[in-house]
Amino acid sequence: MQKEKQLKFDKAYLRIANEWGKLSHCKRKQVGALIVKDRMIISDGYNGTPSGFENYCEDDEGYTKWYVLHAEANAILKVASSTQSCQGATLYITMSPCKECSKLIHQAGITRIVYEIGYKDNTGLEFLEKAGIELNQVTELDN
Repeated sequence: MQKEKQLKFDKAYLRIANEWGKLSHCKRKQVGALIVKDRMIISDGYNGTPSGFENYCEDDEGYTKWYVLHAEANAILKVASSTQSCQGATLYITMSPCKECSKLIHQAGITRIVYEIGYKDNTGLEFLEKAGIELNQVTELDN
């Protein structure tokens, strides 16, 4: 029963993360992230350019600019400038983390990740698994 209830919350938070991702100005991928601790959303983020930069994520060839921040990095950075802590939190993200963001996730103290779509490179997930972080993929968000 507890597992069923958790899955219900996981799906709801992922649906919110999906909505958040729609705020991204990136054309190739729109990724949303939420950090939840004790059933409370403590942070959110989506992929995009740093503050003060134009909101174009891709260059003229359609490639993502190197300085675009990923959704989970934005969410973690938001917590860093607040009074909250990611210690023991769950990260809900629409796409599994890349290897660079995986280091940030581990270092931030996040202990659980729920994601919808797998990223093309599994290196980040492999690192997080090795670090002892619980990984859950949830794809059916309807109910």
